Amino acid sequence: MDNACINDLILKLYNVGAVKFGEYKMKNDMMTPILIDLGVVFSHPSLMNKVSSLIYQHVQAQKLKFDCVCGVPYAAQPLATIICSRHDLPMLVRRKEAKDYGANCMVDGKYREGETCLIIEDLVTTGSSILETAEVLYKEGLKVTDAIVLVDREQGGVAMLASKGIRLHPVISMFKLLDVLLAAKRIDAQTAGDIRTFILANNTFSVPRSSDDENGNGSPVAKKSRKEQNQQLSYGARAKLPNIHPLASKLLRIMEEKQSNLCVSADVTSCEELLQLADSLGPKICLLKTHVDILQDFTLDFTQTLKALAEKHNFLIFEDRKFADIGNTVKHQYEGGIYQIASWSHIVNAHAVPGPGVVKGLSAVGQPLDRGCLLIAQMSTQGSMATGEYTQSVLKLAEEQADFVFGFICGSKISKRPEFIHMTPGVQIQAGGDGLGQQYTSPEEVICNKGSDVIIVGRGILGASDRVEATESYRKSGWEAYTKRLGQTGQ
Repeated sequence: MDNACINDLILKLYNVGAVKFGEYKMKNDMMTPILIDLGVVFSHPSLMNKVSSLIYQHVQAQKLKFDCVCGVPYAAQPLATIICSRHDLPMLVRRKEAKDYGANCMVDGKYREGETCLIIEDLVTTGSSILETAEVLYKEGLKVTDAIVLVDREQGGVAMLASKGIRLHPVISMFKLLDVLLAAKRIDAQTAGDIRTFILANNTFSVPRSSDDENGNGSPVAKKSRKEQNQQLSYGARAKLPNIHPLASKLLRIMEEKQSNLCVSADVTSCEELLQLADSLGPKICLLKTHVDILQDFTLDFTQTLKALAEKHNFLIFEDRKFADIGNTVKHQYEGGIYQIASWSHIVNAHAVPGPGVVKGLSAVGQPLDRGCLLIAQMSTQGSMATGEYTQSVLKLAEEQADFVFGFICGSKISKRPEFIHMTPGVQIQAGGDGLGQQYTSPEEVICNKGSDVIIVGRGILGASDRVEATESYRKSGWEAYTKRLGQTGQ
């Protein structure tokens, strides 16, 4: 979905008074400094149509499978009506109370037991309204696997619904909304910061205590420390941590907004093919990884077009340069030469073998440009020597240079600090190897079991007959693994 369309919608919602600032009481009795009042939209037909169109575009982008549609009463029902009438989709209407005459039913419409119903909602805080609607549909013999919402307040609704087996797909996140309003000078930095702090401090979902949480006497064990709790935060919550690197925060917000933890490794040899990949796959990815030195027709004009596509599709560029020299040398390699990497790539990576000097050299160029660096802590090749003490030395270096280093290339999570992002290469839906030492691991294994944050996929997509379809398959697999992980932790 075009990021510009979302930005435009956010500003329109603000202009008609659907976004209000002050002190308001919500459905769950919580007081909030920001109110999303989407009922205002009903009085603006053109805006209603725009909202409905963007919701349906999001449904198509997610390739959701369903037999019928149900809007949560009452605010989402007009949106569902417009979508269903425009696109010839069967619609169900859930009643809040059964009629005391006629068929005495809670769900109006024609359906069959076993069919899948997509739920549409206008706003989510806790997710309880979607769950209530799902439970009514369950009693009618229907299945609910997905729900789509216009605005997610990012206060635990995604995780709560994931724990109940329902994937929530937001069109707009609260932090995206704040970013757009701040950039457009509709609100000031103090207001945006206060609301971010409120959202982070008021997550409405926590995992239910099980028998494992009690000691032999049946009394609760000590609560986890704040540090341990932070390890289980969602991407969106981690983006708001006070000491997080700005680029890490931006990447995590992109991941949350696009529901994608997929980085595509664009290992192609022509600029034209790379730009085609960026344009066609860009809507589905959070990162595009390049190897600029294998391009046979590189020009600096190419980098300008690539930057424009990254802005258009809201992804970051990661040049996989693997710097590994003394500080003065990498400084020149990064800012100069024929590639001028610092001028267009948001992220680079480096080996830690040369010691702190390699990071300091890169930082001298990258920090003033708001760039960031990943350290290579582990590799996906068989027989790699990046293990054990070396990996621990990389972790120590990252902690010492956290003003420029914000994460790792690794096979599994190596740091307990939620500010660091872990990215894992060598990912394919079918695990195995390529005969040349490359070892492949599945998205679920990488995200859910090994605790990484981003899957890096190359040949699994580039070698597919339909690269767009393959990209969507990996995006969906990676995101499902992430929501499964959230459901296990309750965050």
